[in-house]
Amino acid sequence: MHELSIALSIIEGAQEEAERHGGGRVSAVHVKVGPLSGVVRDSLLFAYDLACEGTPLNGSRLLVEETPVTIHCPACGMERAAVSVEQLCCSVCGKPSAEVMQGRELEVVALELE
Repeated sequence: MHELSIALSIIEGAQEEAERHGGGRVSAVHVKVGPLSGVVRDSLLFAYDLACEGTPLNGSRLLVEETPVTIHCPACGMERAAVSVEQLCCSVCGKPSAEVMQGRELEVVALELE
């Protein structure tokens, strides 16, 4: 379960950032997670709660925004939603693409400090 090591990294980074902003208490951490990141949302939420115990982030919330998979369609010349995670084809014209524009994310995007 690599989500535990990811959760520990999120907590460490959030603590460091909170200290840079005067040491306020972190009430929530916002992350973006794409389906191609290999992270299971529910496992990450569970691991985060577990990893927060005994830290200054105990009681904080992890808010996960799931991003869709988008590709650059070579036929349409535009960024489009993929048909599915397994089928990286344009949802409009059906042309396959190897150029993934979004969907691999695993990033902390915001902290809520008290």
